[in-house]
Amino acid sequence: MNWGVFEGLLSGVNKYSTAFGRIWLSLVFIFRLLVYLVAAERVWSDDHKDFDCNTLQPGCTNVCFDHFFPVSHIRLWALQLILVTCPSLLVIMHVAYREAKEQRLREAAGENYRCIYPNPGKKRGGLWWTYLLSLVFKAGVDVVFLYIFYRLYRNYTLPRVVKCELPPCPNVVDCFISRPTEKNIFTLFMVVTACVCVVLSLVEAAYLIGKR
Repeated sequence: MNWGVFEGLLSGVNKYSTAFGRIWLSLVFIFRLLVYLVAAERVWSDDHKDFDCNTLQPGCTNVCFDHFFPVSHIRLWALQLILVTCPSLLVIMHVAYREAKEQRLREAAGENYRCIYPNPGKKRGGLWWTYLLSLVFKAGVDVVFLYIFYRLYRNYTLPRVVKCELPPCPNVVDCFISRPTEKNIFTLFMVVTACVCVVLSLVEAAYLIGKR
């Protein structure tokens, strides 16, 4: 995926956001997207290759890896980042719809035209609801993914050694995870930043409702 184009599209939402929204967007790009692109992808690039089990039984290592790591952290984070930023694009699309409608009415009415959207980016009417629902959706996505990570990887941590006895393993075998300490640090960092983003989204929603 071309993350540069993705970032360019989302940067336009800054002029339609509140101060809390700008902080949220900066947090997503600096502490989540950049960390994902620069460091996290490399840390998890060898997770399957360096997952070693103390057995030579064919297929045992693959079965154990699939059991303990059904979905890679890195793929879940990519999906999370995509879903959590999509509502911002929805806000941009709503503003673009207002601007296009204004242009069509201006061309049709000519000199008798009366402006219906003096400021298309002002959060009133349908755009207010779109913006509010986008905040709720963003917070909901992060909460759901935090729960998924907790269910798949208890306490968001990876053990150094896992014991596997699934067929075709001949008996209980010990399997060793590649760089567990480094992966735990990155996982904790991403969990904390996701929690901060949830708080910012809820605070912005409360601010938006209170301001109205």
